[in-house]
This record gives sequence, structure tokens and C-alpha cells, in this order.
Amino acid sequence: MTFMFRRGIAHAYLIVVAFTGVGVGGAAEILDPGGFSFEQRVMVPGRPEAIYDALTGDISGWWDHTFSQSPKALIIEPKVGGGFYELFDDKGNGVRHAEVTWAERGKQLRLVGPLGFAGSAVVLVSTLTLEAESDSTRIHLTCHAAGEVKPGWPEACEGVWRHFLLERFKPYVEAGRHLKRKR
Repeated sequence: MTFMFRRGIAHAYLIVVAFTGVGVGGAAEILDPGGFSFEQRVMVPGRPEAIYDALTGDISGWWDHTFSQSPKALIIEPKVGGGFYELFDDKGNGVRHAEVTWAERGKQLRLVGPLGFAGSAVVLVSTLTLEAESDSTRIHLTCHAAGEVKPGWPEACEGVWRHFLLERFKPYVEAGRHLKRKR
């Protein structure tokens, strides 16, 4: 009850600020927020734990969209509060693409952050759920976005995830390259 009451007060305050312009720095601009969602599925050979391990840690073998021409590292830390980092150099310069908000080895990985939309008022929640099927793993991606979504972004985001999962990750695992990388 307390949470709902406090949330109600905060919501009422935001409405007053939005309609009256009262607040720090003058009137806030009300934007028309948007959003989108999509799902994708892909089957890859291997047990869910091995596939989870391939989706995390050093992902430079299959992730190829970066801000740097040649990043020093691309890492998804497989722990709650971990980050998805693109490190530019040894000095710590780089980008945090997302935060890991759910890490359950062999079952689920959730990333929350702008990913390729860094610098924009967009947040993506990308959830990869893993399920064993015979000697393979079915990866089920759900992606939900909210914020200032520009035309063409939903299709671009869906296409990029398709690129990562079908064109990059699946062949990476099928070739056994994930078994040869340093951990």
C-alpha cells in the first residue's frame, strides 16, 4: 500500500510539473513516447549451460557491431549487475551497452540498456531464454523497447538481433569456436 501511495504522489507531482511548467529549469517538454517489441527463436547445438557460456564472457567472436573500429574487448559479465562492455583500450575508455539484470546460467540472460541506441532516450530489455531440446538448445529472444523511438528503429533493431543470432552466433557455435575461446 505504501508503495502505491508514494507512487501516486510522485505521479501527481509529475503531472503538475508537466502541465504547469513548475520545477527546476522551467517547463518540461512532453514527448510522445513510443515503443516496440519482437521475438526471435534459433536452435543451436549444445547444452544450455555451454550456450549460455558462449553468450557471455568474451563475445568478440560473434558480436560485430561496435563503436570502435577495433575494440580491445567485448564482454558480457554473466552476473546480476554485470555489464555489457565494449572496451576501447587498456585505460578503461569504452561504452557500457547494457546492464545484466537477470543471469541464470543455462536458463536466462537479460540485458537492459540502449545497446545500439546509446545517447538516445530509448531503453531496450532483451531477454534470452534457453531451453534444452534433445542435444541442442532453443534460444528464445524477446526484446521490448520504450522511449523516443524514431521511424525505422524497430525494423533495424529486429534485423540486427537476427544478424547476431542467426548469421553470427549460430555459425559460431556450429563451428565449435565457442569451445576454443579463452575464458
